[in-house]
Order: sequence, then C-alpha cells, then structure tokens
Amino acid sequence: MSETVTDSTKDGSETISEQESLPAPSQGDIGTKPAAGQIITHQGKTFTTVNEGLAYILIPPDAPLLTDPKAQLEDAPPSQSVFYNPIQQYNRDLTILAIRAFGEDFVDIKRTRLGKQWKQRQQKMERKKKKQDSAVGADSVSRSNEMPASKRRRVDDAMSEHVPAASKVETDVTRTAPKTLDALDEDELMDEDFLACESSAIQSVAAVPAETSEQGGEKKELLGTNKKESEPTITFTILDALSATGLRALRYAKELEFTTSITANDLSAKAVQSIELNIKHNGLEGKIKTATGNANAHMYQFVGQEGRGGLGHQYDVIDIDPYGTAVPFLDAAVQAVTDGGLLCVTCTDTAVFNSMGYLEKTFSLYGGLPVKGEHCHEVGLRLILHAITTTAAKYGISIEPLLSLSIDYYARVFVRIRKSPLEVKFLGSKTAIVYGCDHGCGAWTQQPIVRATEQEGRKSKFYKYSAAQGPPISPLCEHCGSKMHISGPMYSGPLHNPAFIERMLALMPDLDPKVYKTLDRMEGMLETAQEEMELFEKDALFAKSAAKSEMSDEHSYARLSETAVDHHPFYVVTSTLARIIHCQAPSIAQLRGALRHAGYKAVRSHAKPGSIKTDAPWSAIWHIMREWVRQKAPLREGALKQGMPGFQIMQQSTAEIGVKPNRSAPVPNDANGEESGAKEDGEISTKSAESVKPEIKFDEQLGRDKEKKRLVRYQMNPRANWGPMTRAK
Repeated sequence: MSETVTDSTKDGSETISEQESLPAPSQGDIGTKPAAGQIITHQGKTFTTVNEGLAYILIPPDAPLLTDPKAQLEDAPPSQSVFYNPIQQYNRDLTILAIRAFGEDFVDIKRTRLGKQWKQRQQKMERKKKKQDSAVGADSVSRSNEMPASKRRRVDDAMSEHVPAASKVETDVTRTAPKTLDALDEDELMDEDFLACESSAIQSVAAVPAETSEQGGEKKELLGTNKKESEPTITFTILDALSATGLRALRYAKELEFTTSITANDLSAKAVQSIELNIKHNGLEGKIKTATGNANAHMYQFVGQEGRGGLGHQYDVIDIDPYGTAVPFLDAAVQAVTDGGLLCVTCTDTAVFNSMGYLEKTFSLYGGLPVKGEHCHEVGLRLILHAITTTAAKYGISIEPLLSLSIDYYARVFVRIRKSPLEVKFLGSKTAIVYGCDHGCGAWTQQPIVRATEQEGRKSKFYKYSAAQGPPISPLCEHCGSKMHISGPMYSGPLHNPAFIERMLALMPDLDPKVYKTLDRMEGMLETAQEEMELFEKDALFAKSAAKSEMSDEHSYARLSETAVDHHPFYVVTSTLARIIHCQAPSIAQLRGALRHAGYKAVRSHAKPGSIKTDAPWSAIWHIMREWVRQKAPLREGALKQGMPGFQIMQQSTAEIGVKPNRSAPVPNDANGEESGAKEDGEISTKSAESVKPEIKFDEQLGRDKEKKRLVRYQMNPRANWGPMTRAK
C-alpha cells in the first residue's frame, strides 16, 4: 500500500532491478520544478527528491539509512532513508482525507458565521454614523456661533503642535471618540495630554486608506469614518506540531485547497532548515510558515486567543504525530485548537497501551491500566481517548471522537474539540472500569464510574449525576472460575462518528489513485469502522444535544450525543474462543450466523482480522460455543482437564441455559428468507430451557455480508521489519 522512491506498487517493496530500470534522474537547483528521483544541487550539497502525493522532499546526502538486519548479513544495500518512511503514507493519506472531510464543512460554517457578524457590524456602524451625523451637525453649528475668534485660534495653534500637516483636513464627520473638539469645554481644550491623545487617534485614523467624495466639484478626503470594511477573509489554519521534514505540511498545502496558512514546527534547527528547503523546492513560500522550538511552547502562545465568536487566532487543525506517546503534547494542544476544531493524534508506543508489559507506565501516561487479551487494541484506543478527555475536561473542553483507528504498529485518532463545560459533566458516565478474566476465558464486564440519569423538570429535562454501584461481579469469573482483574479507567463512549465516516467515504471517488496510493486500504478500513457502529441504536447515538457550543451544531453531518455510551465494547476472536475449550475453531461466517440467528448483532472490528463485535452477553457466546462442540466439532477425549478454564465452561449444562436476546429491533432474515420477529429485552435465564432456549444454527449464509466490491480491510505486512523505523538523528 505504500509508495517508495522507485516503485508505486501496493506492497511498498523496492528492488534493485526496479531501480536499474528507471531512466537516469534529472539534475537541477533548488528552484527547478520538482520531480521524483531528481538530483538537486544546493550550496555545494547534493539532494535526492522523493515524491509522495503532490509533495516532494529532499533527502540530504548524509541521511541515515535503514537496512534490513537479515539482508545486512547478506551484504544487501540499504532499502531507504529514515528521512522518508513509505510505511506511514497510509497515515498521511488518511489524515488528508479526514481534514478535507472536516475542513470543507468547517470553512462553510465560518463563512456563514463571519458573514452574519460582518453584516451586523456594518448595520451597527451605519446606525452609529447616522446618529453622530445628526448630533455633530446640530452641536457644531451652535458651538461655532458661541466660540470667540481668539479661542478658535488657540485651538488651531494647539492642534498644529500634535497633528501632522497631512492630517489637518476638514471633516464633515468626526471619528468615534470620547468627545469631539467642538464639544469640549474650555478647560479641556487647554489640556495638552488630552490633545496629544486626540492627535494620536487622528493619526491612526488617517493611516487608514481614506475614501474620497465629490462635493461642488472638489474632492474632500475623509478620515476613514465613512470607509466600508471589506468582507472578512475566511481562514483555515493547520499546525504540524512535530514536522521533521515537513512532508505533512507540504501535502496539506498542495492537496487541501481551502487552507490559508500552515505552520511547520520542529525543535531541531537543522530540521527546520530542511523544511525551509523543501518549502522552497515546492514553491510554497507564501503558504507555509516555519517555527523552531518546543511544540508545547508554540501551542501555549495561542491559549486564550479565541477571538470573537470562537473564530479567532487559534489553529483550526492541530496534527501531533510523534515518535512514541503524544500525551506530553495534549495539554497545550486541546487549548490551542479553536472551538469546534480538529485534533489529530498519533501514538506509536503500542508496547505501553496495548500490553501488560509496562502497566505502571501505561497508568502514568494514559491514566488507566491496559488488558491482556485479543481486544487489547481497542482498549488501547480507549486509553488514549481517556487521556485526551481528562486533559481537556480541566479547561471545560469536551471531545467528540470522529474516527479512532488501531493501525499496524500505532493508533490514530481524530477528535473534534468543543469548549462546552456542560458536556464535560457527562465525562464520568462515559468513563468505565473493566473487570476482565484475562487469565482464564477472556470474558469481561464493564462498570461505569458515574450514572447520568435523565430527570423531568418543570420546564425541561435535566440530568442527575450519582456514583455508580459496585462491584458488579464476584472476584471469580462466573464462566470459568478464574480470578478477575481490573483495567482502566478508560473512555467508554463511541469510537467513531458514522456520519463523519460516511462523509469521508463520499469524498473518496474524487481522489486520484496515483496520488493516494493507499486508497484501497483506506476505503476498506473506513467501511469496517462504519460497520462497528451498527451495534448502536441511531436514536441514542445521535440524540439531540443538550449542550450548545459556538461551532459544534452547524456541521452538515450529525454530531454524536454527549450522552452516548458504548454498552458493547471490545470484540472476540473465533480462534481464541476455540482455544479456550480446545476445539476446532468455527469460521467467522458460522459464528456470526449463529449469533444473528439467535437475535444478536454481529459485525467486524477494524482492529484485528477474524474479530467479531456483538451485543451478545458472554453467557450467550459460551452457550453458542458449547453448541458448536456438540453439533460440529466434538472434543477428543482428555482434551480438557479439571482446573482448565474450558473445563468449567463445558461442565455447564447446555440444556439448563437459555439465551434470551436483549434487543428489540428485527433480526436479519433467517435461512428461509423470513424476517424474525422482534425480541423482548431480557437476560440470561437459568430456568427451564423449553420456554426460553432458542435453537442455535450455524448459518454461514446469514453470517456472510454481501459486498458490492472486494475491500482491503486489513493490512498484511508487505516486507520484513514493517514498523516506524529508527528516529532520524
């Protein structure tokens, strides 16, 4: 899927034979039109041009090279420079698509809001001008008749000392000021300090480009009082906080037409020099600015710079893509993004948030504990979102996850920032502790920290907040008897906004596959992420918000409700379920067919191949697996021994446990093509099987999803050592 210097194949591979087949590279200087593989000579140094998207970057001659350790033993040449990592093209392509989907809509909102403000301001200025005209006209006539000639000469002499000759013009309308000269008392006219202030004010007005009007054939200059302001310029600003070579900033400038200003910041002065060379080589001097320094220090400069109506001098988009964790940059970032703006965050320390190997570091960075199990990738996303939400909440800022993805060796989240203290109140109800049987069967139970209960008021509804009751489970797993362990706290709201994903998918047909080399994979992962949200009821997911924010309710796509909670987080993997009870694994279609036939929803998860997200409780899942063993895959004798987690699971009598679906929506068509009826809400029952036990049928046809076209849903590593590579020195 990744692009390389010499090849554009999907697997991102590069071979010596391909290099030899290319034509001889062209040569030129820094001002030469850029092209892939070009040799550039600048100030006695030779650079090689690398192309990605519509941007080009220069690889310095002394750039460190990455070599496959296995290939190095065979004396193979280095595969690529660490200054450019083609593996991350998917990250950059996806980010550009997300910013496009967000930014086009955000610019329209700005245009509408600023247009209204500009019109209101013009109307206010016209009313004020008319009022001043009438007041000044009547007052000046009476004052001029009463003022002696000697006093008028003293005023003229005093003004001549403070007002430049170019500013001594006769005006019909005075500038807005505490008082006009004609309205001053005699004592105030002799106050030199006041005259100095007045003269400086007149100079500042005179500095404004003045209009002219014709009266009696003569042109008379006006001091800017009648000047009509031009319509406001719509801005869209992006900060690439950790820019390195500036490739992201270059692509944003080239491929996002609505951007007006992009800042590329890096701590290294040498890196900033490289960025400036790349900007010049791409001819983007007027659109990209560089900054040298700590990213936090740069972002903190914009804290509190909201401006009028939340449309001030903060960044509309901030992109944080570091080596390792992004947590140290979150505090500054959430405050430097404008209300309704977009924050893009990458974390590559998967060994911290995706595993139990460094749980003390996970807690110190993300404020929660990870899990041991196949669903660790989704837990990692929720820990990252938890870190962002708790950081933002201190400042009355809430977030809305638009897209949260676990990709290869890193996590990438896109969240919309809202300055809304009312929404922050729901943070506790969207934060949960998870009890997991991570050393046994893998079952889990979610426990929210706060309960938000809707109450009927006299005039409107409101929410009452209370501490949740606990513990919800016993110390031992109810299914296998193993010890339960704690993970979290973590974010328990929706991971994505399906309306935003739909908007991204709608933009994809307009993208050029030659520019966006990872287009197929983007479409597959976005489709899979959108499927995950089918577990939610739309009425609850997009409920009308009780909180209002300057820039959050005017998007063309629906916003998530601040009360939405994911009651069915995480996913299961068929091979893992089969491993617990030591049986042959059912296919994904068979397990999904059984779940759907029993009245549950079952969809894919983007985070792992072979995964299933479902609203079925664990009792129903293990009941289906017991039926799988009974119907399709009998256990060999002695496969399970007493003390194993699977032994106790299989000891539970299938005849005594019934599954009663807990959803009210119609289920998909069954094998006979008839739509199953609506199901009542309920729980697992241990009463007689005859009244509640449904038939378990492993319907592969029902478990398969018909696709219009073949999608690349999961990335397969195209070569050895597929990862972030070494940090550039």
